[in-house]
Amino acid sequence: MREWRGGADPLDNGTAATEMDRDDSLPGGDNNFEFAFNSSNFSDRVLRIEVMAETLGAGAGAGIGWGGHRKRRRNDGSKEEGRINLELVILADLFGDLLIHYAPEFARYSSELVSSCEPDTEECAEYENQDEEDDPMLEESTPITDQTGVCGDDSESNDPLSLDSPCILRVNSIYISSAILAAKSPFFYKLFSNGMKESDQRHATLRINASEEAALMELLSFMYSGKLSTTCPTLLLDVLMAADKFEVVSCMHHCTQLLKSLPMTTESALLYLDLPFSVSMASAVQPLTDAAKGHLASSYKDITKLQDVMMGLPLAGIEAILSSNDLQAASEDAIYEFVLKWARAQYPVLEERREILSSRLIRHIRFAHMTCRKLRKVLTCNDLDHELASKLVTEALFFKAEALHRQRAFSADESSHKRFTERAYKYRPLKVVEFDRPHPQCIVYLDLKREECANLFPSGRVYSQAFHLGGQGFFLSAHCNLDQQSLFHCFGLFLGMQEKGSISFTVDYEFAARTKPSGEFVSKYKGYYTFTGGKAVGYRNLFATPWTSFMAEDSLFFINGTLHLRAELTIKQSQSPSLH
Repeated sequence: MREWRGGADPLDNGTAATEMDRDDSLPGGDNNFEFAFNSSNFSDRVLRIEVMAETLGAGAGAGIGWGGHRKRRRNDGSKEEGRINLELVILADLFGDLLIHYAPEFARYSSELVSSCEPDTEECAEYENQDEEDDPMLEESTPITDQTGVCGDDSESNDPLSLDSPCILRVNSIYISSAILAAKSPFFYKLFSNGMKESDQRHATLRINASEEAALMELLSFMYSGKLSTTCPTLLLDVLMAADKFEVVSCMHHCTQLLKSLPMTTESALLYLDLPFSVSMASAVQPLTDAAKGHLASSYKDITKLQDVMMGLPLAGIEAILSSNDLQAASEDAIYEFVLKWARAQYPVLEERREILSSRLIRHIRFAHMTCRKLRKVLTCNDLDHELASKLVTEALFFKAEALHRQRAFSADESSHKRFTERAYKYRPLKVVEFDRPHPQCIVYLDLKREECANLFPSGRVYSQAFHLGGQGFFLSAHCNLDQQSLFHCFGLFLGMQEKGSISFTVDYEFAARTKPSGEFVSKYKGYYTFTGGKAVGYRNLFATPWTSFMAEDSLFFINGTLHLRAELTIKQSQSPSLH
């Protein structure tokens, strides 16, 4: 070897490079080694890819280890502990000829060696693939025939599982650079750094199912070039699965971006949510799963109109929709009823249904925004674990009892996982306080954000959830009205009774609102009214001011961007049959 003399070492990163080193037109610029893919001039090893028949399933790919020795699965069906026995590879390569003649003795010795060289728990965990996919299996292509009869080299064999057997469909050999593959994949890095160090150990064999062949070739090409030659969604998904199996995170990110750029459909979104990625690789596909969840949440935003269609969606789709804050429903009560209906249809066995509800779906229901009447029914629902139901209802009641600023703090707390976050309900939630004595009475609190009030202009309405007094259902409604006398728009508040029938109620009522600067509730109107089903009473201009003044920045009625309304209802006269 010629010794470098004089001047700075040209390999020193701090020195100027030669003209050839600075030529950006040379192949491989910007870490693109496409020129070296499957090239004998730039490769130091050969990868032999045995394509197995699909009929063997997991047994073909997952059951073969280094040196052709079949691995045993645990009785419980868990993944093999440790995927490579590199010591066997080195021994097999160094003493291959002897081992051919002493195969039985080697088999016994290799068994002892495997048991004495098991990797520790951390190393196993690093390579354990938690998916249902087969583990990538590599073997040194030494001419050793194992008990299955599969020969590691290309020599002729009369064994039933030789190349002529339908088990192995074909064999592809490509030139590989261990440095490039190791730089892109922890799997290949461990492989090449732990065992294949001898100069004559140049061949490794990889067995895959036929359905993985195209994806693997795309993956290997990507590790050299950083590009994929396909935009086909099906093949991209296969490449994504192969990249997960061989731990090529850069390719997983690339596939994720390509799949995100394609038009999203309900079918593709559900497929993305059902991909069996290992926990260690989940972050690489998070943008894709987030996009899939967003698509489903947007497509099925109105649960009232699309309930029949949603009944046919799988669990992953229902979870994505329920997790959205923008889900439009009459109330959280309606969402709860839908979840029970879906679970009963999809999981008719009670124990199964309870498990799915408890572990997957219940956490998406915002119990804090359900009515007290519905919460009582939750406690007696046979579909739910009673201990869990009691805990959820208690938490919801404590939330309802909190002051408004405390409720907002809970809603903003990310650790609560949206349990206290309010959705875009068609009927606005209420806080209700009930009394039985000396007269049946309830005090109802309705809060409206400034944005909600602004959206009422010029003729909109917003309704509250139902509340009950004397066994009858009532509701509040806020309106933007046109004052008939002054011809300007104004804010109105009305009280209505739900049920239609022969019963009439005479109710004393009072409307109040919090006002600046004191922040106390100030009474606006009071009176009494005999209600019959479907009737309502209220004031078209509650604040006796035009809409522009009501919505102005210096308005007296918005405190921290919220309008706080209160209605007190009292029944002082007994109910009687209606004459109407």
